[in-house]
Amino acid sequence: MPIIRDIPLSLKTREVLRREGFGGHSKVRPEIKSLVLELLASVKKAHLLEPAVAYEIYTITEMSHRQLSLEGDLVVQGPLLPSLLPKAKELAVVVCTIGPRLEKQVTDYINRDEPLRGLLLDGIGSAAVDSLTQEVCKFMAGEASSRGYQASSPISPGMPGLPITEQWRLLEMVPAREIGASLTPLAIMSPRKSTSMVMGLGPQMTRWTGAEVCAHCSLRKTCPYRIPA
Repeated sequence: MPIIRDIPLSLKTREVLRREGFGGHSKVRPEIKSLVLELLASVKKAHLLEPAVAYEIYTITEMSHRQLSLEGDLVVQGPLLPSLLPKAKELAVVVCTIGPRLEKQVTDYINRDEPLRGLLLDGIGSAAVDSLTQEVCKFMAGEASSRGYQASSPISPGMPGLPITEQWRLLEMVPAREIGASLTPLAIMSPRKSTSMVMGLGPQMTRWTGAEVCAHCSLRKTCPYRIPA
């Protein structure tokens, strides 16, 4: 089962600020922007990001309106995948993480009574996961192309129609522990700055933007992190 490490990430200030809950630069005080830039530099200098990806691509053997059946007698439950990926021939299962170092530094800032630094660094971590997800999508597009297919946009447990409990199944389908990723008893990923996803591979795969995902989210009216259309 493949593992990818040392993935270059692009952290744009705009995306970092969105992950801090700011909708745009005009809403941010100059001292906050300055601190974000300082923290971004410290993240790079201290090598706080250790991005890693574990994945596997499975052949889809059967599809019903409630689940996907995969080679090896594996099943992914939930109506979302069949509805979005009716033409998929294969399913890429992916777990990715930026590692624990940034999270430990956030905790250190909090313990040192520097909550603002901790909060802003946490937002940088979230933006790093977003960037890692984008890199995974590019990689999977290449994998799909080599098969004569297209790759769908990513779908993660917790989206309506794909229960969060399916994370247990996904982490068993890839070498997640080899990149240090696991789940708490409440199905929360550890390190926290990690994510799991699936992508359909096949002809004429459906794709959508992050803004479209946010537009269909039940928290779209109040979420400070939503991506504007």
